[in-house]
Amino acid sequence: MPQHAPVDPKPASSHRSGPQQTPYWASIARLGPIVRPIVPRLLVGLVVALAASALALAVPQVLRLVIDELVHSGTQPSAVWGAAGVVLLLGVLEATMIYLRRVLVIEPSIGLERQMRVTMYDHLQDLPVSFHDRWGSGQLLSRSIADLAFLRRWLAFGAIFLVVSLSTVTLGVVLLFTLSWQLALIFLAAAVPIMVYGAIFRRRFSLATRRSQDQAGDLATTVEESVHGIRVLKAFGRAREALEGFTEQAQQLRETEVAKARHQALFSLVVTLLPELALGTGLVTGIWLAASGQLSLGSLAAFFATSAAVAQFVEASGMLVGMALTAKTAVDRHFEVMDARNTITDPESPRHVTAPRGALAFRDVRFAFNAAAHDAASSARAAAPSTASRPADPPRDVLRGVTLDIRPGETMALVGATGSGKTTLLQLVSRLYDVSGGAVEIDGIDVRDLPLAELRRLVAVAFEDTTLFSSSVRENVLLGAPVQEGAEADRLLEEALDVAQAHFARSLPDGLDTTIGEEGLSLSGGQRQRIALARAIAARPSVLILDDPLSALDIATEERVSERLGDALAHTTTLIVAHRPSTVALADRVALLRDGVVEDVGTHAELLARSEHYRWVIASLPEEPSDLDREHEPDLDDFLPEEAESR
Repeated sequence: MPQHAPVDPKPASSHRSGPQQTPYWASIARLGPIVRPIVPRLLVGLVVALAASALALAVPQVLRLVIDELVHSGTQPSAVWGAAGVVLLLGVLEATMIYLRRVLVIEPSIGLERQMRVTMYDHLQDLPVSFHDRWGSGQLLSRSIADLAFLRRWLAFGAIFLVVSLSTVTLGVVLLFTLSWQLALIFLAAAVPIMVYGAIFRRRFSLATRRSQDQAGDLATTVEESVHGIRVLKAFGRAREALEGFTEQAQQLRETEVAKARHQALFSLVVTLLPELALGTGLVTGIWLAASGQLSLGSLAAFFATSAAVAQFVEASGMLVGMALTAKTAVDRHFEVMDARNTITDPESPRHVTAPRGALAFRDVRFAFNAAAHDAASSARAAAPSTASRPADPPRDVLRGVTLDIRPGETMALVGATGSGKTTLLQLVSRLYDVSGGAVEIDGIDVRDLPLAELRRLVAVAFEDTTLFSSSVRENVLLGAPVQEGAEADRLLEEALDVAQAHFARSLPDGLDTTIGEEGLSLSGGQRQRIALARAIAARPSVLILDDPLSALDIATEERVSERLGDALAHTTTLIVAHRPSTVALADRVALLRDGVVEDVGTHAELLARSEHYRWVIASLPEEPSDLDREHEPDLDDFLPEEAESR
């Protein structure tokens, strides 16, 4: 039997306790394999950008030659015009290099952004439900949209210009020393405090950037939840309270962004003010050197023209360093998602159901949420014991040894009090979660031995919390169907809608091609349930899992759906969670789940006759009576259905 990997114990809100800091280059290096295909274009773009920078530094050298010639030998005006032509040519070449740099790097960087976004989306689709239980949707949204868009801008602009700036400053300083070593030392003296403050800036800005991006993700989650829950907020008159909570989050993000801007502004002040002070001091010194004959006027003019160009790149370094640190945070956030392990995988040696019959069995099934996370944490504490820490209590089993056999073609109702583990048990069949112990079998084969694609063709699910997609009714119903187009697809669609009593879909504005809106909220609860039920039926599964799929329907509609289901599911094994006697009546047998174990199995009438707890569940009392008031449980005759009496 394959051994499934443990669940990644990292919670979605790990940033709240402070993310683990990794070295800058260790984070950036992780982009290497992803960026490698476009590296040639980026390198050519870098060379072109360096050429543009070199052309900019060449202009002051031309000015030096012209001025010195004018002063010493009285150069004719034609020579001045010739020098102006050279400067114009250098400017045109520089502009051309800038254009080529954009052409070379923008297209591949946008393509890389698209590839990373698609890869992340594919990874999110592949990750188990347990991952999505822990991560806020806004966090995933901000990481797949905002963070990747920033990485694209950094690769196409920030990283290249950071290298260009460093190279330009280095070359510019060398040229300054060739023009006047005295003035160059004065200019270079400003670099020491800039380097010292730069280290402080990097640490502060990195923390603020991470906090800002995480808060933006939390804010996106709040917006999404409010939009999806707008009917609830309006119905309960809680819009003002929701606004207050959102305002507080937005204020926290604002304060973080202001702190970021303050750090960057202070750094920009330092890298701008100090070189300007150095230039002011250098100007006084340069005039004295020129007056004493130690420096030519051409060299003095070229020095300040070159230093102005160098200072421009020094001033831009604040923004570029900030971009580099933000990019590092974006990379870390990206790989926090991409490093999450898929714990629900295909088996190494798969088995196959060659002739599906639909026999479903649970063999001593146990399940506990976060059990693997607890094991990992216990191992970590054992490796690094601390007298101040105490072992965490192990997670409580939701299912504590469920054993149940469902025959091919049989409809089994699953009944139990709230919290007994009914929904959890259903989700183990299609491996939305994996069992912690025991096994779930289809036709005698452990579901973990089946390829996931095959398993999910054999099993279809209709959840109580209906999820529909912002597409047409046709696309929603045929989502899991074996065929998507053609006459066979139309036949499956019509049959599924008929069984689910979803005839209303034909009267929508565009009929079955009507787009039903995000999560189907343009429909009523009962309409959404019927579309979801039709989707499960259209999949033509061998095993159908229904999690109280008729709870939003009125009694008359439920009776019609139940009657049609009985005919349509005659050869389909069905496991259905039910909370109403009318739904239970659909089943051939009923399994009573209590405290994570199957307490009894039998027909509806048999369980009514022999199980007090079953009668209590069916009566839908608000809470289970204690041992002291068992005599107040409802009497069998109070609610024994006529169909049970007839049996």
